[in-house]
Amino acid sequence: MSEPAAVAIPGPHAGHDAHHEELGFLWKYVFSVDHKVIGIQYAITGLLFLLFGFSLMMLMRWQLAYPGSALPLLGTLLGEGRMPGGAMLPEFYNELGAMHGTIMVFLGVVPLAVGGFGNFVLPLQIGAPDMAFPRLNMASYWFFFIGGVIMLASFFVPGGAAQGGWTSYPPLASLLGTGQTMWLVGMVFLITSSLLGAINFITTTIQLRAKGLTYFRFPFFVWAQFVTSFLLLLAFPPLEAAAVMQLMDRLAGTSFFLPSGLVVSGQVLTAAGGGNPLLWQHLFWFLAHPEVYVLILPAMGIVAEIIANNTRKPLWGYRPMVYSLLFLGFMSFIVWAHHMFMTGMGTAMAAFFQTTTMIISIPSVVILTALIMSLWGGSIRFTTPMLFALGFLPMFGIGGLTGLPLGFNISDIPLHDTYYVIGHFHYVVAPGTIFALFAGVYYWFPKATGRMMNETLGKIHFFGSFVCMNVIFMPMFFMGLAGVSRRLFDGGASYDFAQPVLHLNVVSSWGAWILALFQIPFILNFFWSAWKGAKAGDNPWDATTIEWAAPSPPPHGNFRVAPEAYRGPYEYSVPGAAKDFSPQYERESL
Repeated sequence: MSEPAAVAIPGPHAGHDAHHEELGFLWKYVFSVDHKVIGIQYAITGLLFLLFGFSLMMLMRWQLAYPGSALPLLGTLLGEGRMPGGAMLPEFYNELGAMHGTIMVFLGVVPLAVGGFGNFVLPLQIGAPDMAFPRLNMASYWFFFIGGVIMLASFFVPGGAAQGGWTSYPPLASLLGTGQTMWLVGMVFLITSSLLGAINFITTTIQLRAKGLTYFRFPFFVWAQFVTSFLLLLAFPPLEAAAVMQLMDRLAGTSFFLPSGLVVSGQVLTAAGGGNPLLWQHLFWFLAHPEVYVLILPAMGIVAEIIANNTRKPLWGYRPMVYSLLFLGFMSFIVWAHHMFMTGMGTAMAAFFQTTTMIISIPSVVILTALIMSLWGGSIRFTTPMLFALGFLPMFGIGGLTGLPLGFNISDIPLHDTYYVIGHFHYVVAPGTIFALFAGVYYWFPKATGRMMNETLGKIHFFGSFVCMNVIFMPMFFMGLAGVSRRLFDGGASYDFAQPVLHLNVVSSWGAWILALFQIPFILNFFWSAWKGAKAGDNPWDATTIEWAAPSPPPHGNFRVAPEAYRGPYEYSVPGAAKDFSPQYERESL
């Protein structure tokens, strides 16, 4: 591992530009094969899907806070079929719930974290001129885009969108309307997109790294994307196979997941026979638990870059962090059945998955502890990216700690499918992962556009979002501990035992609506800064990794001269150095 396996461009990248013909708008910005344009396409599409998924959740929060009440204005616009008299039907609530989860995870966070940041930043950080397979890269984005369009189109078919939850559990999901079929077809496209991207990231990382960039000179972000790509490559095929099988159950009369003797509306379902609904759960969660780390690992990589840069010191425990990342990736494949303690598994099998679940918490704690220790003794700059990175640390910590009771079947069984579970994974994904993604947007925005984002608007965005995220999700732990189930159309109003905590639904809902207002400064800042923001130099943050050797924004081919790596990724505040950062790509001065 001392030298790269191959270096794609041994000479100056200027020669690469000399034979590059000017492309038309369509091929330059729509069907581009340039990793930077594709990364920006992924990022903007992912942000738009996040906004749409968030909007669905805000509709749900009205029904939970004020069940049965007419929604002002929007209620009439959504039509009598979904909201007669402005009041939400249970079927429409189920559509919103299923599509909110699906859109936020598969169309929002993953495309932004892996497709957006991975495509734009990773080739720059390893000194590559592009991805290894540029056309495959373009195909990956368009598979994702088509999958997203199919998902959105399902809202307009008779019967509406999928209503089987983001997990699409049979037999219910096998018996629902056309929207569920479109959900499955959309998932096949999204999974294919992820597989193409994963192959590309792995090949690019191994084959196209710059001269001198050995594996332990990789920035932590590169390691995070590298491990994430293996998770995608190995975990997604079982779900793609399962989606095809569920499609066959729906369209071709097969019975992979439909048990014998299934009775629907008083009639025995003749197509059913010999299938097993639990098989779907195994195939789904074999993907969906590694998927949790597909969300988290890129976020950890982003936070590590920003903390090292803004503390002006090397990451504390870089090698243990990398080893923890590798171990975490491996362990994520043998914990999936902790989502299935309610299925009646035997005590020996439950004990195995409880043990692996406790073990997998160790590398996460190592990485989180190393990031916190990296703050000690640092000359901290409280820039907007750093605020979001710092916000990630306690929020991810709360998400992780509250997950431990769910890893033991004795405590998981009473908490399963309650609001406690909602609070747990939203702390991991919303104020956790999404905060890290916002940090990455603010941090690499000047590299992508050549302009800085406004710090004042960024800080308003951070502090407002930080408070509102906790107002939304902290009450859910108390509702869950009180026994209130998730997926209740009225938020628990029909149950006597839920009455003492129902007011928390109102608190969470108002937190969500105010959170939406605090996204306005981000949206204004994003678009205004792209055209009118203060111009940024090539390295506005005084950072050390190779992407800052490229012009801002980088041209076709990325670098004026092929970069070389002369040292590790985080050489900050080196004793005796002329400045407080020593970039990887600069030779040592004599």
